[in-house]
Amino acid sequence: MNVLILGSGAREHALAWACAKSPLIGNLFVAPGNPGCATVAQTVPLSLADSTKVIAFCRAESIDLVVVGPEGPLVSGLADDLAAADISCFGPTREAAKLEGSKGYAKDFCREFGIPTGAYRRFREPNEAKEHIRSLGVPIVVKADGLAAGKGVVVANTLEEAEGAVDTFLSAGMPIVVEEFHEGEEVSFFALCDGVTAIPFASAQDHKRVGDGDTGPNTGGMGAYSPPPLMTPELTQRVMREVIAPTLRGMNERGSPFRGVLFAGLMVDVHGPKVIEFNVRFGDPEAEVILPRLKDDLLPLLVACVNGTLSGEPPRFYSDAALVVVMAARGYPGEPVRGSRINGIEDAEAAPGVVVFHGGTREVDGAIFADGGRVLAITALGSNVAEAQRRAYGAVDRIKWPEGFCRRDIGWRAIGRESE
Repeated sequence: MNVLILGSGAREHALAWACAKSPLIGNLFVAPGNPGCATVAQTVPLSLADSTKVIAFCRAESIDLVVVGPEGPLVSGLADDLAAADISCFGPTREAAKLEGSKGYAKDFCREFGIPTGAYRRFREPNEAKEHIRSLGVPIVVKADGLAAGKGVVVANTLEEAEGAVDTFLSAGMPIVVEEFHEGEEVSFFALCDGVTAIPFASAQDHKRVGDGDTGPNTGGMGAYSPPPLMTPELTQRVMREVIAPTLRGMNERGSPFRGVLFAGLMVDVHGPKVIEFNVRFGDPEAEVILPRLKDDLLPLLVACVNGTLSGEPPRFYSDAALVVVMAARGYPGEPVRGSRINGIEDAEAAPGVVVFHGGTREVDGAIFADGGRVLAITALGSNVAEAQRRAYGAVDRIKWPEGFCRRDIGWRAIGRESE
C-alpha cells in the first residue's frame, strides 16, 4: 500500500513510525512532515490547505490511503474533497468533524442524544456571558467555540479570569461556551469507527498545563502516559455504551456517519464519565504513547475504518506502560523562541525503550533546530509508569538544548497509584 500522512508534528511522526513497520506498506509519504518523519518516510512539501495539490499528488503517486493527522483540514472538508476524487481517506467528513470544530455543536449533540456532559450555555455577547458567570460563581470553564490548537479552554478560578477569557475569545471573533466545572480525573479515550461499528482503541492521560503541579496556562499537551490505571475494563465498557455508541448512532441519524478515530475527552468522577469535548483525530501527545504500545498492525485497522469492515475485536496492546515528555521552546505557549540548535537526540534514542518523536523541528546541513512551540516528544516504555517515567527523563537529560524546557512531573498521578 502507498500511504500519505498529512501533518507536520510529533503525532504525524508517530503515525509514520507505526505505519512504516507494517508488512503492507509500500511507499510512505508525510506532507509536509519534519526531520523525524524523514527518518521513516519521504517528506513532501504539500500545503494541507490546498486539496487540489494533495489530490494531484495522490494520483501521481498512486496513493491507496490518506491519513489526516491534524483537525484543521478535517474541519475544512479535506476528507470530502478526497472522497469526491475517489481517494480513500482515514478521517471524518466536514459534517462529522463538527464534533471537534464547534464546542457548541458538540454540547448540543450530547444533549440531544443523551450523552453525559456538563451543564452549559452558549454566548456571543460579553455582558450576557459575564452575568451568567457571576450568577454561577467560580470555578467555571470558558471555551472558545472553534479550533484553538488546545488553547481555547480556560478553567477560571476567579471572576476576573473568567471575564478575561470571555473578552479574549469574543474579541477574536469566536462565540463561547460557558460550562460548569467538574471535579474528577481527565481521560483521553480513543475508539476506531467505520460509520456503523466502533471498537475501543486505547486511552491515555495527558498533562495540559504548562507547569509542574498542573500550574500555568493550558497548552496543546506537555506529556502523557498510557494506559491510565483509572481506565478499567468496566469503565471502558461504560464509555463505549454511554458515549461512543450513542455518538455513532446520532451521527448516522444526522446523515453524517463517523469514520475515523473518535477521541472523547472525558472527566471521570464517582458518578462515571462525562464528555468534556470531542476530537476527531489522534491526540498529540497521546498518539506518542498509544502507538508504541500497539501490538497489532496499524494499517489494516485504518483501512477497515475507511472500508466499513471493522470487526468487533479490539486491537491488542503490549502490557508495558508508555510515557512521553514534551520538550518545548522557551516562551511556549505564548511566542516560542525559534532557531536554537538541539543536540543529543541520537544519544537520547540510544537509551533502552526510548524513541524521540519530532514536533516543531527543522534540519539545516544535518543539524536540528527548534521551529515551533512543542518541539520534541520523548517517549519511553517500561513495565509500569514509574519505570517509563525514569527512562523518559533519563533520555531528556541526554538532550542538550538550553533553550528548551519540560515539565518534571509527567505521570505523577499514576505513579502515586502504583505506589499505594
